[in-house]
Amino acid sequence: MLKTDLIHPEILSILATAGHHAKILIADANYPATTKIGPNAEIIYLNLAPGVLSVAEVLKHVLAVHPVEEAVIMDPLREDPAIAGYPADWEPPVWKDYRKVFAESDQDQELKKIQKWEYYDYVTTDDHLLTIQTGEQEMYANICLATGVRRQD
Repeated sequence: MLKTDLIHPEILSILATAGHHAKILIADANYPATTKIGPNAEIIYLNLAPGVLSVAEVLKHVLAVHPVEEAVIMDPLREDPAIAGYPADWEPPVWKDYRKVFAESDQDQELKKIQKWEYYDYVTTDDHLLTIQTGEQEMYANICLATGVRRQD
């Protein structure tokens, strides 16, 4: 029995084998997980129902057991009809949740923004090991974590 809050066997196994720079994508329900995937990646579906689980919930548990050196989010395309009419400085509300999760963890990170089509290229590399598909309903809620190194305490 594990004493960590993250107990999903496949997720733990992949995180345990991830080396420096390996990419872990926590995807929203709209992310095209089966087509925007690296050649070495596995998909774990945690999208039980709309809104269950959220990306922020999964992020919190991954950060508790996995070192992160970079957190990359998908920057909205201003020409996306889904956000037409939104203010120019609009950002997905979940980004505030991610900042809070990072701030409450032991490895605070700035969120690095990459435009949608470049984001797909960033994810779908040989370093992409895992996509965790959630039931997150917010738009542009994907976050890709680059694995850091374990430091000696």
